[in-house]
Amino acid sequence: MNPLSQIARRFRSSVPRDMVEFHEWRRRLAMLTAALLIGLLATLFAWAADFAQRNFAAAVAREPYLPLVLTPLMFVAIAALTRSLAPASRGSGIPQVIAASRDPDGETTAGLLSARTAFVKLALSIAALFGGASVGREGPTVQVAAAAMTQVHRLFRVPVTPGVLIAGGAAGVAGAFNTPLAGIAFAIEELAVAYEQRVALLVMGAVMISGLTSEGIAGSYVYFGHMGATLPLGVILIAAPLAGFVGGICGGLFSRAFLLLRGPDGRWSGVLGKRPLITALICGFIVGAIGVAVGGTTWGTGYVPTRHLLEGARIGYSFGPAKFIAVLATSVSGMPGGIFSPSLAVGAGIGNLLTPLFPNEQGAAIILLGMGGYFVGVVRAPLTAVIILSETTGTTSAILPLFVACLVGDWAGSLVCRERLYHALARDFTPAPQAEENPVA
Repeated sequence: MNPLSQIARRFRSSVPRDMVEFHEWRRRLAMLTAALLIGLLATLFAWAADFAQRNFAAAVAREPYLPLVLTPLMFVAIAALTRSLAPASRGSGIPQVIAASRDPDGETTAGLLSARTAFVKLALSIAALFGGASVGREGPTVQVAAAAMTQVHRLFRVPVTPGVLIAGGAAGVAGAFNTPLAGIAFAIEELAVAYEQRVALLVMGAVMISGLTSEGIAGSYVYFGHMGATLPLGVILIAAPLAGFVGGICGGLFSRAFLLLRGPDGRWSGVLGKRPLITALICGFIVGAIGVAVGGTTWGTGYVPTRHLLEGARIGYSFGPAKFIAVLATSVSGMPGGIFSPSLAVGAGIGNLLTPLFPNEQGAAIILLGMGGYFVGVVRAPLTAVIILSETTGTTSAILPLFVACLVGDWAGSLVCRERLYHALARDFTPAPQAEENPVA
């Protein structure tokens, strides 16, 4: 073989390898850019949500009965805007990411994770908090993060795979809670419908970058504050299974009621869906009236009363049941908004109901166990719950009883509602399979 042929052969053999390396670096650059963007968006969303809640609280302090009018009107306006601007932005946002991960290149995914849907999701979730809705920002952050990851990858002309969507959603959880490990756990338990070879590395990279970006902007903080309460072994053997069982049963009841009223096959979903604005009006009035009745503790994410309970403050025993109804009514209304933080708040209220059974100094730990049991009863992700609660309270001493409470809560929740809530709701965003045409005889 002459020297010219050898050079040509080497050139041809080197092109594929160079192209592979080029595409690999382009994929990494897309992931890095998207993760930084997600951390920034999560932080800005958190600031805007806190601003909305503070302004609503200030308005209510001036006019205590304002929510009886403002909240129903805001519910109707947000429901109408959701239907007209971006129907795919309704609800939590996590079911949308689960549905999209099943067909990342499909037309349905393009609508669920479009820039328009993400923008409407952010704007209307913040508007919901301005109106006193009992919503969280973590579910919306997951959808917005997955949308950001999708749009950046398309900008860099990198294929969008299930792993890309899983990484985006997980990074959203990390950025929202400032809990990187919880983002990884959530990706494994909830979002990972279809794993690919490199998805683990992709998820961990996106989660860590998003979490570090959020921490760099907002500073290092513990979501619910540091909690140093511990329980003796004898109390753990009683409190952890009890809190897990009671919390899990209540969480399962929430999921079952939600699916009954708004699920894809719910008995009442068709009736409520035919009158969306009337449904939103009634739900808004329920949320406003409950908030007025209990002194405003049920409005918003529930972060403030939950933190107060963990710090030992006294809040009425009606908080848990009232927050339960407020979150359910808000979710049934069809407006954008998550149930992560509200579920933790309801769980704190459930744990608060159990505190009279134990000494006062053990109250915070009992409330923490109630949070885990109820959250798992709703979401059915025990590992995520344990990591979220340990990271958001800065505690390691309660991990063992939390594991027990969450495992029992998962079992108890499944007794009441067999379907996992997010996966059941994802069917609403998944196109029905088309029936094959019968061949002409």
